[in-house]
Amino acid sequence: MIITQTPLRIGLVGGGTDLPSYYREHGGRVLNAAIDKYVYVVVKQRFDDEIYVNYSRKEIVSRVEDLEHELVREAMHMTGVRSGVEITTLADIPSAGSGLGSSSSVTVGLLHALFAYQGRQVTAEELAERACAIEIDRCRKPIGKQDQYAAAFGGLCDLQFGPGDAVGVEQIDLPRADWRKLQDELMLFFTGITRSANTILGEQNANVGNKLTQLGQLRDLAGEAADGLRGGELSALGTALRKSWEAKRSLASGVSNQQIDEAVDAALSAGATGAKVTGAGGGGFLLVSCPLEHQHAVRARLTTMKELPIKLERLGSRIIFNVHRDIWS
Repeated sequence: MIITQTPLRIGLVGGGTDLPSYYREHGGRVLNAAIDKYVYVVVKQRFDDEIYVNYSRKEIVSRVEDLEHELVREAMHMTGVRSGVEITTLADIPSAGSGLGSSSSVTVGLLHALFAYQGRQVTAEELAERACAIEIDRCRKPIGKQDQYAAAFGGLCDLQFGPGDAVGVEQIDLPRADWRKLQDELMLFFTGITRSANTILGEQNANVGNKLTQLGQLRDLAGEAADGLRGGELSALGTALRKSWEAKRSLASGVSNQQIDEAVDAALSAGATGAKVTGAGGGGFLLVSCPLEHQHAVRARLTTMKELPIKLERLGSRIIFNVHRDIWS
């Protein structure tokens, strides 16, 4: 039996510039942070040759090709696990439409568990690359690459994409006091809206040619925020969040709505330094950067939204249980 634990993530600044339709020509940059909310994948050897997959439903098949869960199907193909396993995925929060990168965390966690089941150790870089290949190339999802790298590497990631297909990963190692202050100032509220990111991201992909100014601004703001954090200027993140939301909400028609706009305005008027929706937008979680002394006022203004307490997670996907046994002995 193998169990992997893979963090979810909050996209801080630069989301949208990790889409291949943009970064291959112009170069993209995203500041991303893993959080202490996780996806767990359990892979267990079976006595027979059947394949059991447990998630929000249960599948029992005899051939990998017959699996409807496309991420499990493609991960099994990629790792060479063909039969005789039971796979279970569990998550700390509902995975559909959260805006916290749960789909990519599932993919990274699946690959990590299945490779370990095969007796193979893989690097974070390979996990991220292979997860991108599954989601973008094999499953044809209109998504970017930030979620897979954040899930695999963990920590506070300064991600640079392209031009071309190169990906650079630099983790920002803050002093302990700065790390604690940064995470204490981040607040996460559930909007109550879940949505599929595919429609919004499909429109963003189609709009890239008309949104180069906004995308360039998002890329540059990610760099400014990363450089500010490295220099001990933690306030740079709130400023970048506030500016990036104005650019991001113009990328596609579904990124924001009246409820989200009102929530962002309420948080800012209560003393937050920045606020935006995580992920593609349209729902999911509202991320707020706010000094401790104003957080009570922010909570009072956002009483219709459930707060999710979070901490930053330094580690990426990891194996937390690994027992190999010969069932015939």
